[in-house]
Order: sequence, then C-alpha cells, then structure tokens
Amino acid sequence: MREERKNNELREIKFTNNYTKHALGSVLVEFGDTKVITTASVESGKPKWMDKEDPRGWLTAEYSLLPSSTSTRCQRERTKISGRTQEIQRLIGRSLRACLDLTKIPDLTITIDADVIQADGGTRTASICGGYLALCEAVKKLLENGILKENPIIEPVAAISAGIVNGEVLLDLNYQEDSHAQVDANIVLTKSGKIIEFQTTAEGAPYESEKMIEIFNIAKDGINKIIAKYDLI
Repeated sequence: MREERKNNELREIKFTNNYTKHALGSVLVEFGDTKVITTASVESGKPKWMDKEDPRGWLTAEYSLLPSSTSTRCQRERTKISGRTQEIQRLIGRSLRACLDLTKIPDLTITIDADVIQADGGTRTASICGGYLALCEAVKKLLENGILKENPIIEPVAAISAGIVNGEVLLDLNYQEDSHAQVDANIVLTKSGKIIEFQTTAEGAPYESEKMIEIFNIAKDGINKIIAKYDLI
C-alpha cells in the first residue's frame, strides 16, 4: 500500500496553456514531479511519402528528454535517436492521430513536440495528454483564422501508466514505483472508452489475466478523471 496516496489515486495534475510564445499551441503538463513542455506547430504540405491524391493531412510527433531532466545527465540525441525515443514518438503520434479526422486538415502537417524538462515516471503518457491539449489550442486558432473549415478533432484522448508493484495494482507510477514494478503498462483511451493503446509487459514472472483486467479498469477510471480536468482549463 502506498503511503502518500491511494493505489487508484492520480498524482497532482496541472495543465498550463499558452506556455510558450511562438507555437500555435503550447502546454506545460505536470504529473507530480514529471514536467513536459508540449507544443503544436503547423506547416503547409504533407510528408513526401504520402500520395498527392490522398485527401488526408498528417500529424507526427517528436519527443526528447532534456539533459538535466533525470538524476544523471542524459546525452542529447543530436544525430541518431534511441530505440526508446522512436517508440515513444510513434506512440504519441498514433495516439493523437486516432483522435483526428485527417481529411479535415488537408495539405497540412501538424507536429507535436514533447520536451521533458523533469522526469519522474510517466513521461510518455503525460506527453500524450499535453500533446492533445496543445493540438486543441492549435486547431482553435486554425479555425479562427479560416485555415480550417471544420474541427478535425473527433473526441478527446488521454493516457496514463499503471502497473503491479509488490503484488498490488497501482495507478500513475512515479519513477521509484516504476523501477520496482513486476508489471508495467501504458494505456491510451478516448473519452468514449475506446482503446487506442494498451501496452502491458511482465518485467519478471508472468501474471494472471484477472490482474490485466484490474490494470485496465484502474487506468480507465484515471483517464476519465484526466479528461474531466481538460474541461476545467
């Protein structure tokens, strides 16, 4: 049992909109001691690999841990990004594309940047939540400027981590809990409860399917609470 919060309790969550000056959308997202600056930038055109006749625009994501974001300085990934970074970037991109009708952003590319300035577990899930809000802010301005004719956002999405630590299912793991987890999971859902991503990994011994369902349910409840916080911004 946790000492500071209940097993199904989120860390303190805070979203600060318009955190930077130049990005079309920007949000500082804080999950406890994890802090991530997420921004949304928009460019004309779309990736060269997309067919010119394809009616869709595109959304992509980039993620980075800043050197002093962890207890020991991490190197900047200047020329080659690590497999972990590639995995997280793809996760953020997949998650946010799932909430968009890409045909409503024709000939545009939206880039979500997630820069972790302080890491204490759950950086990828925090990046998805902040990225969604930065995307919303960018879309709002594009509609106001007449660049977009229709709102392309289908419904909100949010993400959270969960896991099994010392035999107990815990929500929103910090670094200490994550480093001792027997099972680690990252869950991304829509507001209506549809699954975008449900990644679970046993770090040691296999675990029972009942625990997997418990992980999903505790995460779903947490995600509902996060999405409720979106409406308060």
